[in-house]
Amino acid sequence: MKSFIASSILLAASVQAATSGEFTALSFNVAGLPSILQSNDVEGDKTDNAGQLGKYFSEYGYDIINMQEDFNYHAYIYAADDHAYRTATSGGAAIGSGLNTISNYDWVDFTRIKWNTCSDASGSDCLTPKGVTFMRWNPADGVFIDFYNLHADAGTEDGDETARNSNLQQVADYIDTWSTGNAVVVMGDTNSRYTRSADTGIRLFKSQNNMKDVWVELEMNNVYPTAGADALLCDNPSTNETCETVDKALYRGSDLVTLSAEGFRYDGDNFLNTDSAYLGAVLSDHNPILVNFTWSSASSRRQSQFSGGPHGDWFNDLPNLPSSPTASVITFAGANRLDSVALKLSDGTTFSHGGTGGTAVSLTLGSGEYWVKTELCTGKYNNETRNFYIKATTSAGNTLEAGTSTDSCSTFTADDGFAVVGFMGQDGDEIDQLALIYAAY
Repeated sequence: MKSFIASSILLAASVQAATSGEFTALSFNVAGLPSILQSNDVEGDKTDNAGQLGKYFSEYGYDIINMQEDFNYHAYIYAADDHAYRTATSGGAAIGSGLNTISNYDWVDFTRIKWNTCSDASGSDCLTPKGVTFMRWNPADGVFIDFYNLHADAGTEDGDETARNSNLQQVADYIDTWSTGNAVVVMGDTNSRYTRSADTGIRLFKSQNNMKDVWVELEMNNVYPTAGADALLCDNPSTNETCETVDKALYRGSDLVTLSAEGFRYDGDNFLNTDSAYLGAVLSDHNPILVNFTWSSASSRRQSQFSGGPHGDWFNDLPNLPSSPTASVITFAGANRLDSVALKLSDGTTFSHGGTGGTAVSLTLGSGEYWVKTELCTGKYNNETRNFYIKATTSAGNTLEAGTSTDSCSTFTADDGFAVVGFMGQDGDEIDQLALIYAAY
């Protein structure tokens, strides 16, 4: 196993200048179903156990913690934890998904997605709306990693296998639509084992989304277990990292952010009961999995923070950039709000996003002139946050603007030696959300 850093790594105060860092990510099924529905064969009172979990989360300070089955004892975990950022519960069993995240860093675009298919073949998976959550996690200025937290259908009956494979296909397809061009981490209770022949869905993340399984990479020397082989069962807690649990962590980097998994461990021995009556007993029937990731910004690519709201369809010009992109013509259209943005590169590549409304204006850049500063203003329309105004400023001091300015504006300035060459965000008839892609020149 590669070296593991168990403590939280906090970025320096000058986070805007950070081009590399590391973070700890934990995935934990916290066994939060009411005891009348499921005891999980875990000793102790579930309320007390949940409070102990919250204290441990606070003590260890892992940078991002993804929980599953965080149902009826959610408040006790949160009351004892002090992470700065946390998702609001979607409700107890039969109402919510049990999926929650706490973090040392903020995020944008948090979304809950319910499974299209469930099965009660060997349990009560349809009792509560399980599914997956999505967020663009923001550990440093201009650095985003798309995090998915999931809980798939349980059981091994035919109906369970069909539902579970459908669940994981749903996530793989969602990644293809909403995480195009982005770094991605998927963590959670997949209820899958590579050794099960019928568990084909778990392999989609490699074949369809080009992702690595951290456990396979670091503990199995990149050799996936054979489908149909004997299960590699784990104790709880486990000191054997080559056994397999249904809790997984998978990841990929992007042309903007290089991701590397540097450590993996089953972290159950850090979450044992402290009550004298149950001293040393596990607090959940699942081994939590802990991963130490490092990240670094690409040497020739950057992005800005996002402006606007999570509405419309996702777009990302990053995968379509030529090797040495240079902007030649900037075009905006707007009136009351920002309708569209477009950019033509010197090799003829053109990017255009938004609708057809507004008055179009263009600026042709001179030789050695670069788009280096952008002002974006947002406002509410039909109760949704959108971009209302944009102003581009070039290295020669020329400007181009469109839309209507508001009192909620942000200015994004490219790092020295970088310039705007593309966009990412969400659009429809207008520009709902926008971030700028920079390239070195």
